[in-house]
Amino acid sequence: MDEAGLVVGVDVGGTFTDVVSVDRAGMFEVMKLPTTRSAPQKAVAQALEQLTKSGVTPDAIEKFAHGTTVATNAVLERKGGPIGLLLTEGFRDILEIGRSYRPDMYAMFLKRTTPDFLAHGTCVQTVRERITSGGRVVTEIDEASLRSAIAALVDAGVNAIAVSFIFSFDNPAHELAAKAMIAEMAPGMPVSLSHEVDPMFREYERTSITAFDAYVKPLLVTYLGEMSEDLRRARVTPPLQVMQSRGGLTAANVASSRPVRLFLSGPAGGVIGAKAAGEIVGARNLISFDVGGTSCDIALIQDGEPIVKSTGSIGGYTVRVPMVDVNAIGAGGGSIAWIDAGGGLRVGPHSAGSEPGPAAYGRGGEDATVTDASIVLGYLDPGYFAGGTMTLDPDLAFRAVEEKVARPLGLSIEDAALGIHRVLNAQMAEGIRLVSVQRGLDPRDFALVPLGGGGGIHAVPLARDLSMPRIIVPRLPGVLAACGLLAAPVEHELFAAFNRDLSAVRDADILAAFDALEAKAAALMEAEGFAGRYDVRYALDMCYVGQAHFVEVPVARAEIDGVLEPIAARFRSLHETIHGHGEGGETRVVNVRIVASAASSVASATPQHIPTDAPLSRGTRAARFETVGAPVAATLYDRAALPEGTTIDGPAIVEQSDTTTLVEPGWSATVAAGGTLILTRT
Repeated sequence: MDEAGLVVGVDVGGTFTDVVSVDRAGMFEVMKLPTTRSAPQKAVAQALEQLTKSGVTPDAIEKFAHGTTVATNAVLERKGGPIGLLLTEGFRDILEIGRSYRPDMYAMFLKRTTPDFLAHGTCVQTVRERITSGGRVVTEIDEASLRSAIAALVDAGVNAIAVSFIFSFDNPAHELAAKAMIAEMAPGMPVSLSHEVDPMFREYERTSITAFDAYVKPLLVTYLGEMSEDLRRARVTPPLQVMQSRGGLTAANVASSRPVRLFLSGPAGGVIGAKAAGEIVGARNLISFDVGGTSCDIALIQDGEPIVKSTGSIGGYTVRVPMVDVNAIGAGGGSIAWIDAGGGLRVGPHSAGSEPGPAAYGRGGEDATVTDASIVLGYLDPGYFAGGTMTLDPDLAFRAVEEKVARPLGLSIEDAALGIHRVLNAQMAEGIRLVSVQRGLDPRDFALVPLGGGGGIHAVPLARDLSMPRIIVPRLPGVLAACGLLAAPVEHELFAAFNRDLSAVRDADILAAFDALEAKAAALMEAEGFAGRYDVRYALDMCYVGQAHFVEVPVARAEIDGVLEPIAARFRSLHETIHGHGEGGETRVVNVRIVASAASSVASATPQHIPTDAPLSRGTRAARFETVGAPVAATLYDRAALPEGTTIDGPAIVEQSDTTTLVEPGWSATVAAGGTLILTRT
């Protein structure tokens, strides 16, 4: 590998940590390391150690990007906090009241949808102050009240404080005063201010996301700080970059100040990687599914762009933060198969993870998992798992499937293993329908892109079930999330409340609001090292007067020229498309929004496919497929040896260091541009 211009991507998953390094010539190296769940930040030190062993010197690294699930896991596992919450007097119960929204309208027993676990009791304090809509101060902030509230939070032992005063997005003076007093009374205390985290109207959503930001901030600051320190100790000079939820990178120090933007850091890398893989073969409509050891992340890419939504869900709680639209389900290689009270076979959402892992890992796991079933069916080579870094024990896999599934259901071991796959595939297919059919989109108009360590094993059954005509398997599907880190731009989204009827808006007002956001973006991009070298996209969040929800309407600065009716017409069209109806009447601009984006300064090449001199075929292995009643001899292929233009017919198993791809009977695979494998029906 040519060390010049080396770029490194590290994606820390629940089971494996994926590492990809690519030089300017496109030569690459791939590693899969078991994730240390108790200290995932160790992954960077392990990756650097492995790269050093392969001859890489730290000064050759020009970019180091990272995707993480730490923020998400902190919420799911309740490992953040405790935090304090400062609110306006009279609004103490914002988090507990929430919205009168019932996600399951026919449920007999309601489950709480408000994250009141974030702060309650003495950890919630109110301050005498009041600002009205438009930013007018009605009641000046009472210093004695503020000091007493902060002292109560410090006495309660909080490790971060969230401040969310009414209408602070119109006038942040009181929140800034609170921050200054917190710094005086509790030096070093992490603080999240709502006008910085989420400067938009609707007090519950703004308070909730600010509280989440404070909840994960101490953990993320420590995590990213230790990781950055590991890089400095290793003499890696480029700053650590982190993937954000909307699919763009940012410097670790910026990410630490806004950690709530990292909720989907890990899955976003996979979506960006899938987009890049589609571009190589000219495919712009894609459905990606990332099968790891713990979960499956499903996303839709339309016209070459991932869908980015302004509101997402973490652990069942609605969070107002921009993120790639990913449907995550508990279905992965480590998902545990079990029998429910009615005698039915279930798979997941519980996972064996990497510690102890599937039974075949030989680390003490006794439950039957999807990986164990794959070994029973002949899909995986026990001696060449995770690029040969692990050796699996097939006897333990057979025993687990027999004892946990086959014997209780009265099935043969092979039929039980096939049943495990059928159940998992059905769950994944339903997840794909949720991002396509439920939105009025036909999956047959999209290509399926499998990624993650297990994606290639499940691709054909899913495509067959959904009648999808083509499967695009990227060159490095098992570590595509790490590849996506290398393809992602540095990006910052900024927005601000505007709240004016369009008929009363002057173009100068909108341009002034854009200018204020651009000034903030310029400072951020300068800190990233891209001063003057970035593009800006503009949008207005609009609604009909009286509506509580809004639609993001893309605009160009040149359109803000005094005649705003074309923008209103575009809003009406988008509203009709998204919601199926148009209200008519007066429109309102709720927020102004910009996205500053810059391509990487490092000319990172796409990983090249240079066939090796190894034999194309490695012989055959007996495998059992759903469409064939008995085991068949599947030809084994070494993907690294397949030259461009090669076509192979199923049944076949294509093996590579980071994953395995099944070509079932009735399907064929062709090696296309860049070593991409395209599967179609024969």
